[in-house]
Amino acid sequence: MPFQTDMTPPAAEKRPIADTRHGITRNDDYAWLRADNWQAVFKDPSVLASDIRDHLEAENAYQKVLMADTEELQKTLFAEMKGRIKEDDESVPAPDGPWAYGSSYKTGGQQPRFYRVPRKTPDGERAILLDGDKEADGKDYFRLGGADHSADHGKLLWAFDDKGSEYFTCRVRDLATLDDLDDTVEDTSGGGVFDAGAEGFFYTRMDENHRPSKLFYHRLGTTQAEDRLIYEETDPGFFMGVGQSRLNDFVFINIHDHETSEFRLLKAGDPAAAPVMVEPRVQGIEYELEEGGEVFFILTNADGAKDFKIVTAPVDAPQKANWSEIVPHQPGRLILSHQAYARHLVWLEREDGLPRIAIMDRQSGEVHHIAFDEEAYALGLQGSYEYDTDVIRFTYSSMTTPSQVFDYNMTTGERTLLKTQEVPSGHDPDAYVTRRLQVTSHDGALVPVSLVMKAGTPLDGSAPCLLYGYGSYGITIPASFNTNCLSLVDRGFVYAIAHIRGGKDKGFAWYEDGKREAKTNTFKDFVAVARHLADEGYTAPDRIVAQGGSAGGLLMGAVMNMAPEAFGAIIAEVPFVDVLTTMLDDTLPLTPPEWPEWGNPIASESDYQTIAAYSPYDNVGALPYPPVLAVAGLTDPRVTYWEPAKWVAKLRDHSTSDAPVMLKTNMGAGHGGASGRFSRLEEIAEVYAFALKTVGKAG
Repeated sequence: MPFQTDMTPPAAEKRPIADTRHGITRNDDYAWLRADNWQAVFKDPSVLASDIRDHLEAENAYQKVLMADTEELQKTLFAEMKGRIKEDDESVPAPDGPWAYGSSYKTGGQQPRFYRVPRKTPDGERAILLDGDKEADGKDYFRLGGADHSADHGKLLWAFDDKGSEYFTCRVRDLATLDDLDDTVEDTSGGGVFDAGAEGFFYTRMDENHRPSKLFYHRLGTTQAEDRLIYEETDPGFFMGVGQSRLNDFVFINIHDHETSEFRLLKAGDPAAAPVMVEPRVQGIEYELEEGGEVFFILTNADGAKDFKIVTAPVDAPQKANWSEIVPHQPGRLILSHQAYARHLVWLEREDGLPRIAIMDRQSGEVHHIAFDEEAYALGLQGSYEYDTDVIRFTYSSMTTPSQVFDYNMTTGERTLLKTQEVPSGHDPDAYVTRRLQVTSHDGALVPVSLVMKAGTPLDGSAPCLLYGYGSYGITIPASFNTNCLSLVDRGFVYAIAHIRGGKDKGFAWYEDGKREAKTNTFKDFVAVARHLADEGYTAPDRIVAQGGSAGGLLMGAVMNMAPEAFGAIIAEVPFVDVLTTMLDDTLPLTPPEWPEWGNPIASESDYQTIAAYSPYDNVGALPYPPVLAVAGLTDPRVTYWEPAKWVAKLRDHSTSDAPVMLKTNMGAGHGGASGRFSRLEEIAEVYAFALKTVGKAG
């Protein structure tokens, strides 16, 4: 084994706790690792109980010793990845009225800066509106939650989180003086939206269980205690957010879980008005609004439109009874998002696993598309701040092509390349090969796989492979350009993304066939991909390093239990591995809103049995597990730190192999890891060093 140490791994004390549901009793030896005061820990990590802290720090010390011989490699990897970043990079400023707004970094800077320039001179001197490095100075953790200017261009609403727990503080900056007003609004879900006159702003506030359950209006010049409650969502199973129309006429209250949505409208010019319901929530029905002058364009799956359609409705009567279809449902063509402009309707769709942008002339109804010819690529629709425009902006990349930013004239079809991602250390696309494979899964379903490797990589089973997967919530992992993974590819790795069920890569049905009762399809797809890559000579089973984070960490835990022999190592970042326990705890931030995705084991014995059958923590057994690196964040409200801590303790207790199981907990960060761009690269370098070490390429 490449991991050699005389150090004894930490052994968490066993304090068995029994839990009986539906007449079924489970015993949990490590439940004590869940802090009773977890809500307080999110806001102040120093209040964590000493026995829990001692155990997490012992795990960190053990992981550090096992990875000590890779410290120079980590430095090399970090330098490589940093060398591919243009340190003083900036976005292409986006026009809005007399100004164009963008973001930039300074050389050596960890945090973004937000700036604007006069629209007529977009290459002129940047006026820095907010300097993230300055705001982060002296803080161990700092993450900007957004920075949005008011319609009159006089104010900036910005938010930050300085714990990693996703409790954001909102501030308002006067853009004439660049001084913050006295207004401070705390415990928000991150940002908000101004009213039409920028006299105040709307925001959602987190409750004691870290859920955005109340919408408030804050009038500038008053205290937070005086803020007016606009709407309260009493169902803990629903998230709530607030947004604004492009015309600045409406404020949208978006209430949703993973399969149902409901909108309420506020007139942006009348903050005192009561919200108006668009259409009451119906389980399984989703809809989303875009204002288009006298009408709303509504993206919805109503009436059996599984892959979504677009309808219109008058702004003064947006209820479903007044919906009129404009873009019909087409099975297999999934409409992902839409935007409305004065003369055009735009939407991003995916068909046959690849994205494209569709544009409709609102007067003639004619539709044309923006598409590309590579086997696998990623498209992002940025759109425009402005409504009365013919120009939208989009991004394009592939696994070998650096990201490109284009302006596109929807009337003339003219495409203007504004920026190509610079790789300062150099990048030759012709030195790499990207492929799109179709792998047959256990039930005959064809699973797409995107991969990149160096030209000339031997396909005789000798190459190591990093196989990445997610497969939940309908999220599609794009086949986009990733400068970090080149550090593996340049060392002979095949880098592969498995587009498994549970995502929407092949339409909404691909998502449905990987959730609830069908969840095991997600895991079986991933195992099928791993075995196919080995069978076809791309790699070998003991040279496959599987990687996934969050719900992708659940995937890692499940495939380890299902087929430990198919993988040479496992990287599980903030892994959602204790699914059953979490779904049984309705006090946790995400549990009630997650029931539509996983099932409600409190109310349903069937859901309990379904989750219990695959939950990684519950199914750890006497198996020859490969090396494991688990990564956690102490203040993570999404996947709480105790899930990976418990899982690692149980794996170590049951594994029949001598492969190491390691846990690293970031004691000052949450779900996304370190907040600064270079600090995050250091974490990636450590993960990649683990991958290289497990396949014997750490030298």
